[in-house]
Amino acid sequence: VCVTLDTKDLKVSKVTANGQAAKFTLGPKHSFMGTPLEITLPFDLSRGQHVIVEVTYETAPNASALQWLTPEQTAGKKHPYLFSQCQATHCRSMVPCQDTPAMKHTYYAQVSVPKELVAVMSAVRDGEEPDPQDSSRAIYRFRQPVPMPSYLIAIVVGALESREIGPRSRVWSEKEFVDKAAYEFSETETMLKTAEGLAGPYVWGQYDILVLPPSFPYGGMENPCLTYATPTLLAGDRSLSNVIAHEISHSWTGNLVTNKTWEHFWLNEGHTVYLERMIGRSMESEQFRQFKAMGGWKELQESVNTFGANNPLTNLVPNLNEVDLDEAFSSVPYEKGFALLYHLEELMGGPEVFMGFVKSYIQLFSYSSITTEEWKHYLFTYFKNKVDILNKVDWNAWMHTPGMPPVKPQWVSLTISLENHSPGCYTFEWDVKTLSTHQLIEFLSLLLQQEPLPLSHVKRMQEVYQLNSFNNAEIRFRWLRLCVKSKWEDAVPMALKMATEQGRMKFTRPLFKEVYNFDKYHEEAVRVFIAHRAAMHPVTANLVAKDLKVDNDKST
Repeated sequence: VCVTLDTKDLKVSKVTANGQAAKFTLGPKHSFMGTPLEITLPFDLSRGQHVIVEVTYETAPNASALQWLTPEQTAGKKHPYLFSQCQATHCRSMVPCQDTPAMKHTYYAQVSVPKELVAVMSAVRDGEEPDPQDSSRAIYRFRQPVPMPSYLIAIVVGALESREIGPRSRVWSEKEFVDKAAYEFSETETMLKTAEGLAGPYVWGQYDILVLPPSFPYGGMENPCLTYATPTLLAGDRSLSNVIAHEISHSWTGNLVTNKTWEHFWLNEGHTVYLERMIGRSMESEQFRQFKAMGGWKELQESVNTFGANNPLTNLVPNLNEVDLDEAFSSVPYEKGFALLYHLEELMGGPEVFMGFVKSYIQLFSYSSITTEEWKHYLFTYFKNKVDILNKVDWNAWMHTPGMPPVKPQWVSLTISLENHSPGCYTFEWDVKTLSTHQLIEFLSLLLQQEPLPLSHVKRMQEVYQLNSFNNAEIRFRWLRLCVKSKWEDAVPMALKMATEQGRMKFTRPLFKEVYNFDKYHEEAVRVFIAHRAAMHPVTANLVAKDLKVDNDKST
């Protein structure tokens, strides 16, 4: 009997099955998927037999799931820091496993760390004790009783502190950020209760948030019991809580009901964006939901423009055979998925009616992994009295055709009007100073979709509105892109500073690309990237290298 596990750059030294030595071989190495580990069990299996397979191995220093930070790369500057990021297929570089979302499992872990550091995982904390083998170390125990896919395994070790922010929530970070983070995420319990009202009981027990060091490549990551958050959220105005609403929503759509393969990633992300915006609707208003949806449509347009309108990676259900999933990542499954669900909501009778379907879908498919076909079959079953309407939806255009969706939803109202009366001449119906954070982000996004503003205009905007002084990352990112597009040389060092001070790919990649496309600073973009590459997360570094056409061999 053979067992095959996924591995990537693991050094396997020994395998046993129920205590007996087992033969193993490592197959051929694939360029990005790693190496199959073939284990031959030393006995025949009978039905229902329990087998414990133990693999002794070491991870590689360059394991793609792990980033090892030096003390200098942390806020405290005294201790090293480790964090993992397994989505989509990086868990195999950390643990030999069946690294596919089709498989779900529980897990139990013991982690030994230097006693001045703390370990946390995507599981319930189950106690700590001195390491009996080494008095300078401590052992932390964890258990995850709810079955989950391998991409949600997470481990973090660092000089961490925590603060209680609710009856089932703590925020974790280095002590330099922990109080600010506790303030920023103080609405977590309200969001959890709102989500439970919409989607059903929260089954994971604890809901903690960990604020990572700046090199974390994403806005957030929905690891069960331990949501990751980028420090770029600590803007001081609680304006970016939609990221936490998104990660909370994943507790149902993604973690509880999971895409069976990554082709069906929109099932995770489209439903999560839909639920996140329903939380916003409950806590704010329907207008707020519409406003966020308009912004999402613009992000989708930008992704489609970046890939190209005929690129099959802009399909809602793409073919990912021999595609590196890190390179395929974009807002398409999020926003094209949301646009489909919003369109269906309009057809089926409004948000309350359609949310009834979403809740029922979650209940039916909880603890399992599913495909788009299974989702669609249940949609037709649930709305059996409206099948004639569903049959008129152009499913092929939505699912299997590249580019923008076949239907653009009709949002209730446009909150900001931007008119171009003549080339380079704009009128703004509101004074920018009166806009909320969300409105200002949307306003700058609108400007980014136009032809570059004349240099005199962006200089005047800075003079009147002092946009350089904004610390909110979403505002600063869009403003600096706008300035570099308009070829304002003063903005180049600020853009490169933002691109390297944090590693959130949503910000870092477009900022580097914008400077790279400013002919005069083409080489400066490459030089700054090479100088900072070693401090970047490996996924970020590899993708920025491709964006800037940097030869990987020459840049190290």
